[in-house]
Amino acid sequence: MIPLVAVAHGSRDPRSAATVADLLDVVRERAPGLDVRGAFLDLSAPRLIDVLGALADEGHHRVVVAPLLLGRAFHARVDLPALLAEAAEAHPGLAVSVADVLGPSALLEAAALRRLADAGVEPGDPGLGVVLAAIGSSHAPANARVAEVARRWARTHGWAGVAPAFASATTPDVPTAIARLRARGARRIAVASWFLAPGLLPDKVAAQARAVDPSARIAPPMGNAVEVADLVVERYTAAWEFARTA
Repeated sequence: MIPLVAVAHGSRDPRSAATVADLLDVVRERAPGLDVRGAFLDLSAPRLIDVLGALADEGHHRVVVAPLLLGRAFHARVDLPALLAEAAEAHPGLAVSVADVLGPSALLEAAALRRLADAGVEPGDPGLGVVLAAIGSSHAPANARVAEVARRWARTHGWAGVAPAFASATTPDVPTAIARLRARGARRIAVASWFLAPGLLPDKVAAQARAVDPSARIAPPMGNAVEVADLVVERYTAAWEFARTA
């Protein structure tokens, strides 16, 4: 089988790399025998260019790179292609197939809902308003994907409302989203996490929510949820099958 290199953004927060490692352990459980390597675009080690170099040195000629990115924003459209071009120049004998990013996917939504349930939040509470909190991007379509998920949840889960919020780069922020939910009749607030791993921005979201409502239920990042692991395997399989027939 072609090795899988799962590449995350990276963070100075050590919890982030630890969470990615936990996720890849679940990927290995879901796909026994698959050679799974972890890598990062920046800020954490090992960097993608180094992992690809090690695979080339081991004699591999093909590899699938699966971005652990929730949407097709700057890191997927700019950072990753630049690093892959660098790797291609350094290791011309290594053919790299790139899997799709993780979102959009029903599995990703299921993982976020699982984490909400872990925080004690279930569907069918008409007094509850849910903030769907994401990183935020200067790339408007990436933000629109999060808003689409919020609208779908609002139609299907029986809450007072679901409002998107962003930790950076765009609006609304968490306090604004909470105010909108309260205007719709929400008496209690929960925050769903559209984040893969802990870090500065998820911490910012939690702090903002608790500053407005100390009793708000805060879901943890998706992390090593089995749905995320299955999605990584799904993205890898699609890229592998394409590479086999190309």
